[in-house]
Amino acid sequence: MKRTKNILVKSARFLTTKSGETVIRCSFPFNEDNLAEIRTVEGRKWSAINKYWTIPLSLENALNLRNWKYRMSAGLKEWANEKYFLKKNPIKEVKIKGLKGELFPYQKDGVLFIENHNGRALLGDEMGLGKTIQALAWLQLHKRKRPVIIICPASLKLNWFRETQAWINCSTLTILSGTKPYGFLPKGIIIINYDIVHYWLTALKACIPQVIILDESHYIKNNSAKRTKAVKKLCGRAPHVLCLSGTPIENRPVEIYNTIQVIDKTIFPNKWKFLHSFCDAKHNGFGWDFTGASNMKELHDTLVDKIMIRRMKKDVLKDLPDKMYSFVPLEMDNRQEYEEAEDNFIQYVQDKVEIEVREAYSNFIEQESLSRFVETDLQSIVRVDDHKLEQLKTEMAGKTTVLSEIEALKQLAVKGKLDSVIEWVENFLKSGEKLVLFAHHKFVIKALMEHFKNIAVKIDGSVSQIKRQQAIDLFQGNDQVRLFIGNIKAAGIGITLTAASNVAIIEYPWTPGALKQAIDRLHRIGQKLTVWVHYLMALDSIEEKIAKMLDKKQKVLDAVLDGKETDASDLLTELIDQYKYK
Repeated sequence: MKRTKNILVKSARFLTTKSGETVIRCSFPFNEDNLAEIRTVEGRKWSAINKYWTIPLSLENALNLRNWKYRMSAGLKEWANEKYFLKKNPIKEVKIKGLKGELFPYQKDGVLFIENHNGRALLGDEMGLGKTIQALAWLQLHKRKRPVIIICPASLKLNWFRETQAWINCSTLTILSGTKPYGFLPKGIIIINYDIVHYWLTALKACIPQVIILDESHYIKNNSAKRTKAVKKLCGRAPHVLCLSGTPIENRPVEIYNTIQVIDKTIFPNKWKFLHSFCDAKHNGFGWDFTGASNMKELHDTLVDKIMIRRMKKDVLKDLPDKMYSFVPLEMDNRQEYEEAEDNFIQYVQDKVEIEVREAYSNFIEQESLSRFVETDLQSIVRVDDHKLEQLKTEMAGKTTVLSEIEALKQLAVKGKLDSVIEWVENFLKSGEKLVLFAHHKFVIKALMEHFKNIAVKIDGSVSQIKRQQAIDLFQGNDQVRLFIGNIKAAGIGITLTAASNVAIIEYPWTPGALKQAIDRLHRIGQKLTVWVHYLMALDSIEEKIAKMLDKKQKVLDAVLDGKETDASDLLTELIDQYKYK
């Protein structure tokens, strides 16, 4: 039988439970006054085997223990002092040395919020406001807090990798893939997707992460999911946990409980009480139903007071330009096939003399009197007069080898990224906003329409004028129609799509002018928000080269008062030169 030694003084210290949760362990001489004190603490637990109490780790509880004359361990005392100081003396400005870009004012406020919450916060900004950048800025502010584990959907791993490289200094940046862990993990920044965290859990815990970032944290809403269980275990011992989600609650309040718990368990230590307070609990005769919502203002106010900062686009318009651009790298599922084709193209280009390449495009430059753009089957844009169209087609027939090779690469790239595009769109739609998609090939538009048929309309060359206007009206006026899918030629001019402020480019034209025309379907009179342009591009592919060249050329043109257009041939030649001298 275990003997219990007499406890002479009140004492409190940190204790890590078997589940990985950090709590406060309390011991005290038994008397009615001491027992009455501990019984006022919500979430208290008595260990009959070990003969001590545990209470949730919170500043309020630590201050109560101090008032009750508990002898606190050095670690607990230091933790409480730091939390108390931050609460009474919030930091008002931070200077982030080494950050590779300039934050908008509201983003600086976001970093301050994280800092004043000791790196445990929920960034709930609306999609597109730069939650990723704010989290990275805080990491740059705390360069010694490593390792960092970033957990995100699979489709966003490459984006995190690119943004991390672009914004902060990081000597070791690793993307984890697959279900078989290997060796020791580096001590820098590690990026992993939710679906495989449970396979890597032991290895991730072994590296003792100092910061965990959960992007799209609503992915852990399901208690029974393996990823949720693994993420909660991993976060249990981490000093800092940042959750990022523009939609922390997708359908019902119960979905946010796990997000709150991994940040600060002390806010709602009793899940049963949370469910009854905010989930409109009802007993249906068979069991409890927690799928409803109740006391929403109280829940919102508690979150804002304790852990959450949330800004909407309309709230920060004064900080933003008319248009914002982002490059979204996507994985291809046909990488080997694409790389073989690209290697063949590089070899072909490098084997040919420059004269042959330039001759293939001489007609582009010489057509000075032409009146409008026509897009050939090879998606190259040329200036032609109507009566010269057939003659020019004949002339081009024998000169399109290079264009054919480029077109083959582009088609392989878009086929390879199509599943990733669909996943990205699905994630976007969780924001509740509408979205415009521009593509070129019929098979791309068809695949998108088949997947999103209940919430989408389309305009391509096959749509009649009557149905064309019906599609526009539905998108502009029906809240249930969330997607507009357009051929960049057929829908890129002459229509208004201001019901959306987000546009994703899936396939790219050859001139910045054609791209601008498409984007300006949203950026028109009646648009009250910043237009967000998302370049969805297959990673390390011809698409990435074209997207970045178009963006660069458009920015140059925007700065020129006369708005001079860039020839398609200029961009094509520059693209070929990149491969020629690769």
